[in-house]
Amino acid sequence: MSILDKIMKPKSIAVIGASTKEHTIGSDIMKRLQEYNFNGKIYPVNPKGGIIEGLQAYTSVLEVPGEVDLAIIVVNAKFVLSTIDQCNEKGIKGICIITAGFKETGAAGAELEKELVEKIHSYGMRCVGPNCLGVVNTHPDVRMDGCFAESLPERGNIGFVSQSGALGGGILNILKDLNLGFAQFISIGNQADVNAETALEYWENEEDVEQILLYMESIQNPANFRKLASRISKKKPVLALKAGRSAAGASAASSHTGSLAGADKAANALLQQSGVIREYSLKNLFATAKVFANCPIPKGDRVAIITNSGGPGIMATDAISEYGMQMAKITDETKEKLRSFLPSAASVKNPIDMIASAPIEHYKQTLETVIADPNVDMIITIYLPFLGLKDIDVAQALMEIKAEHPEKPIIGVFMTKSEFFTKLSNMNVNMPFFMYAEEAADGLNRLNQQRLWMERPEGKTPVYDVDHERAKQIIRKSISEGRAQLTTRESIDVLDAYGIRVCKSGFATTEDEAVSIANSIGYPVVMKMTSKTTSHKTDVGGVRVNIQSEEQLRAEYQDLIAKLTEKGLIDGLEGVIIQEMVKGSREMVCGIATDPQYGPMMMFGLGGVFIEVLKDVTFRIAPLTDVDAMEMIKSVKSYKLLEGARGTKPAQLDQIQETLMRLSQLVHDFSFIDELDINPLLISEKTGEGIAVDGRIKVRMEEAQKALVSACGACSGCCH
Repeated sequence: MSILDKIMKPKSIAVIGASTKEHTIGSDIMKRLQEYNFNGKIYPVNPKGGIIEGLQAYTSVLEVPGEVDLAIIVVNAKFVLSTIDQCNEKGIKGICIITAGFKETGAAGAELEKELVEKIHSYGMRCVGPNCLGVVNTHPDVRMDGCFAESLPERGNIGFVSQSGALGGGILNILKDLNLGFAQFISIGNQADVNAETALEYWENEEDVEQILLYMESIQNPANFRKLASRISKKKPVLALKAGRSAAGASAASSHTGSLAGADKAANALLQQSGVIREYSLKNLFATAKVFANCPIPKGDRVAIITNSGGPGIMATDAISEYGMQMAKITDETKEKLRSFLPSAASVKNPIDMIASAPIEHYKQTLETVIADPNVDMIITIYLPFLGLKDIDVAQALMEIKAEHPEKPIIGVFMTKSEFFTKLSNMNVNMPFFMYAEEAADGLNRLNQQRLWMERPEGKTPVYDVDHERAKQIIRKSISEGRAQLTTRESIDVLDAYGIRVCKSGFATTEDEAVSIANSIGYPVVMKMTSKTTSHKTDVGGVRVNIQSEEQLRAEYQDLIAKLTEKGLIDGLEGVIIQEMVKGSREMVCGIATDPQYGPMMMFGLGGVFIEVLKDVTFRIAPLTDVDAMEMIKSVKSYKLLEGARGTKPAQLDQIQETLMRLSQLVHDFSFIDELDINPLLISEKTGEGIAVDGRIKVRMEEAQKALVSACGACSGCCH
C-alpha cells in the first residue's frame, strides 16, 4: 500500500484548524467533507474544542481517538511545523497543507518550507502542498472532497493535478457545467513533496483514473518526468496545459540553435517525447478531455462523416485532411445499404450527405450502418437544425446508438443554439458534442495522436565508437586559452572525432599552405577564415566559395587578409580552412542548445542563411533515440526536399539520423557544451549524404574547467 493512499483513500481525516467561523477555510473544509458524504471518520481539531459542524472537536490531534490516515492542515503558517511534529507523534503519514505563507512569500517563507520538507522526509510522511486547494476522490468507497472549491465535484474518469490552487478550483466549477467529472484531484501548490510526477506515478495503475490532466507552471525534474510520462502515456492519455511561454533570453544566444530555442520549445519537446498531449488553452484542454472521457482509442485514422448539409461536411473533410488523417473509403456493401433507405438526392460517398430533410430514423440507420463498415475507424455526425426536428432528440438518438456500439469514436457536431449544450450538461451523455466541425476534427486528431503514440516503438540509443580523447584535448586547448567559443577548425575537428561526416579540409596559416592543401583536395574549393574573436564569418566576408584555380585562391586569400586588416580584425585570425566544394543545393541545420532547466536540446531543420527567417526547425531533448531522431527529420516542412523533390537525389535519411544521434552522444559526454551549430549540413547531390561544412561549438567555461580538470587528474593549471 502506497503512503499516498493515506492521502487519496483515507479512512479517517483530522482537520487541524477546523473552525465554526463561517466562510473560513477551516469551516469550508469541514462542510465539504460532510456535504460530499465522506466514507470515513472526520475529526475536527481546534484549540478551543467544542462542537464543529455537529462533530466533537479535539484541542489537539493527539487527543483524537483511534488512527488518523490524513491530516488536512489549515492553521497559521507559524504553527505548521509544530503541528507536523504532533502528527508524527500521532503516527499520521498523510499530510495535506492548505496553509499559505511559505516559499511563495519570499526568503523567510522559503526557509520555513525547507524546514517543513526536512521534517516530512525524516518522519516518513507524504505531503500535498503547502499553499494548495486540497484533494478530492470521488470513488463511492471514499467520497472525499477535501478542498474548498465552490462546487461539489462530479464523478468521472479524470485524474487532475493542478499547480495553481485557485485555477484548480475554477476548473472544478467549470467542468461541472461541461458534464465532465473527476476520479481524483490533487492541488500540488508549492510541491514541497508531492508534485506532478508523484501524481503521474500514483495514477499509473489506478483503474479509476482513465486519463490524466496536468496544469503545470514548472516541471521540477524534467528527466524523471520524461521517464514516467513516456511510460504512463502508453497506458492512458496524459494531457497538459503548460503555462509560461516567455521567449526571454533567446536573443542573448550566439548560435542559430540558441536563438531559435527557448524554454517553451524545450517544454514542448519534452512533452512531445513523453507522449503528453499539450494544449495551449483551458478551452482546448477541456475539449480534448471531453473526447477522451467518451471515446475509445481508434484502431486507425480513417474517418467517416455523416451530415444533413453539404457545406459543414466539406469543412469537416478539409479539417480531417489538414490533420493528416484519411477520409474512409466506404465499402460498396455499405453504400448499397445506405441507398436502401436514404432518398435518391442523398450522397452515399464520404462525406455522407443525408440532405436537410433527414429524419431521426435516418440518422440512426446511417450511423449504425457506418459503424459496421470495416473501413471506418472514427465518425463525425453533423446536425444542422431544420423545421420538424429537435436537436436534443437527435442527440438522444445518436447516444442510444453509441451505447449499443461503443467500439468506435463518435463525435457529434450540432450547429444549433447554445441552449442545446446547456441541456446536455444536465444529461447523462456518452459521446462528445461540439458546435463546429473543426472542433470535432481536432478531437479525432487527438485520439489518433494517442493511438500513434501507443503504437510507437520505444526506440534505441546506441553508443557509437568515437575518439573521445581527441575531442577532449581539442576542447581543453580552447579553454586553456580562455576561449569558451571554439574556432571553426576546432569545432569541425570535434565533430570529426565523433564520427560526424565532415567535408575534406585542411588548415593553413599562410597563402602557400592554403594553395598546397587546395591542390591536394582538388578544385573547386571553399576558403573560410577561422578566428578566435569573430564567430559569424559571412558577416565580415570571411567565406569565399567556388574557387576554381590556384590563381583565384591566391587572389581571394590576399583580398581576405586586406579586408580583415582594414576592419581591424586581423589580430584574431587563426588561419584559413580550405574545404572541398561539396555540390548540393539543400542546406539543413543540426544543433544543440542547453536550457538551464531541461538540459541539452537538439535541433534539426532547414539551414543556410535564412534559418532564422524561415524557422523551419524542430527540437527534442537529449538523449535522442533513433525514433526521436527520425521523427525530427520527418517533422519539418522541408522534409520533402530530403525525399528528392524536383529530381534531386534522395537524402540518406539513416545517415542524417545517425548524425543527430552522434551529436546527442557528444553532448552527453561533454555536458558543458552550451551551444553547437552545424550550419549548413549540406546534402550532397552525388551521394545524398549530410555533410558538415561548417561548425560552431561554445562551452560553459566554469563547468568545462571543472570537468576537464577532474578528468585530467593531475592539474597543472592549463585550464585556468
